[in-house]
Amino acid sequence: MPSDNPQDLDLAQREPRRTVQLDDYERFLDRAHIDRIYEKARGLQHLHVAHVNSTFYGGGVAELLDDLTLLMNNVGIPTGWRVIQGAPDFFSITKKMHNALQGGTINLTDLKKQHYEDIVYKNAVRTHLDQHNMVVVHDPQPLPLIQHYHRNGPWIWQCHLDLTSPHSELWRYLRSFIEQYDAVVESLDAYRQDLRTPQRTITPAIDPFAIKNKELSEDEIDERLAHYDLPTDWPLVVQVSRFDRWKDPEGVIEAFKKARREVDATLVLLGNVATDDPEGTRVYESLLDEQTERIRILSVEDTALVNALQRRAAVVLQKSLREGFGLTVTEAMWKGSAVVGGNVGGIRHQITDGENGFLVDSVDEAAERIVQLVQAPALRERLGERARETVREQFLLPHMLERYLDLFGHFETLYRLRD
Repeated sequence: MPSDNPQDLDLAQREPRRTVQLDDYERFLDRAHIDRIYEKARGLQHLHVAHVNSTFYGGGVAELLDDLTLLMNNVGIPTGWRVIQGAPDFFSITKKMHNALQGGTINLTDLKKQHYEDIVYKNAVRTHLDQHNMVVVHDPQPLPLIQHYHRNGPWIWQCHLDLTSPHSELWRYLRSFIEQYDAVVESLDAYRQDLRTPQRTITPAIDPFAIKNKELSEDEIDERLAHYDLPTDWPLVVQVSRFDRWKDPEGVIEAFKKARREVDATLVLLGNVATDDPEGTRVYESLLDEQTERIRILSVEDTALVNALQRRAAVVLQKSLREGFGLTVTEAMWKGSAVVGGNVGGIRHQITDGENGFLVDSVDEAAERIVQLVQAPALRERLGERARETVREQFLLPHMLERYLDLFGHFETLYRLRD
């Protein structure tokens, strides 16, 4: 008998909820490519996968896992996402590790190591991974988890950082955990280290259907920019990234000031503070004295604003000093933006200088490219078209999913041979 409750009727009339499906990508990828991924997934649907990292939001890894885990479920592989917990002093230590793995310094005391391992052990007690037959652990924060479980299948460690020149003492320490894993995944071949553990390269990717990346109308862009009272009378120069010294926000401001001697423009520096990055607030606050009518510095969680800024910008900067991959570059390229990136890490894997964007090695070079692009709309359009095609061919989420399926399938083949 139908309900007379208006609330029940309203619920019944709502469209059923759905996540992005692999079939949705047919508008961007060949059907044969999509069918190939389905075929690979069919042989892996008996797996129970868990991804583990250190934060649900803030930074590229969390955004990546949000999309990747859903798409893995969509192709029939039960996949969960676990997040470890810790007090600020734990994340202070792991942030120092993060910096040192990218070439910074660290005072690696026994006390720090003990606290790091103690907190990870506490997480192991309450994070039940024994029944999963494929576990992927991301970055150094949860790395020691592996030593606290009776494993029911392969464990994989994925490092999203720029490992070009890791701190030697820290690397020796972490290597004792890393080499307990069955495989190590890096974002680029250039990050591979001398390890007994087999290594595989899987480049990150983006979800074009996410709020941050989906198409926006001009009215929708105007609404987001007006909501934050951002001036649009002059061309926008934009950098979107976590507030992190490696993203060189000071260098971005310096480059913009130099460019302003020749062109009229407005800089918007938009960032957020990840829960596992206690330095972020300090970096953000250190920049606020630079704020003017033409230099706007925002710390907000608004993915629609990110989308609007990247689409409206005359120039998108990512002037990183170190960069594991740089998904903010990928996102801007997908929107057809003209991107100027630091000539480091994953940025130079995405940008071919002069073809689909520009690479720079200094503040002066960044300033020159800002001036050039503000003055040349046709150049911006040409670079943006090629940038979008680069992402379509290489850096959409199904590309990453397929590489993971290949890795999982490799382990399945090994186990069948052993049996």
